[in-house]
Amino acid sequence: MSEAAVRVDTTSQVPPYEQIRAQLAALIVTGRLTEGERLPTVRQLATDLGLAPGTAARAYRELEAAGLIRTRRGAGTRVAAPPTGPARPHPVQLATLARDFTSSARALGADTEAILNAVRDALTRTLPERPPSAPQRGTSSSGSSTE
Repeated sequence: MSEAAVRVDTTSQVPPYEQIRAQLAALIVTGRLTEGERLPTVRQLATDLGLAPGTAARAYRELEAAGLIRTRRGAGTRVAAPPTGPARPHPVQLATLARDFTSSARALGADTEAILNAVRDALTRTLPERPPSAPQRGTSSSGSSTE
């Protein structure tokens, strides 16, 4: 992992451990950090970022709880294998992405309503369009108005 991959903004309202967790989660979920890739030790990450080791340890604990990394004595901390199974996203992955987004949005100063509106807008833009044969609300299947 490159040293510049994770940065902490000490002036942000987002706690440093959450900034680390969110950035590493994003790197893993997007494939920039791949399965088996070794992460720095807690002590090394803390030193690199100028933070207390407990801060880095908390970020790693949360990533491990989310199934994104694995820590083994003697083998270090590595990116975990992606979950196998159906193509549906794992609830933990969705929760991680949602938490990453909301943390970033809050760091920009967005309130809850603005965040929810952004998600609704994104969902409506990414939903597949209704098939032409589906009746529109307020019209009958023949296309005439029901009013």
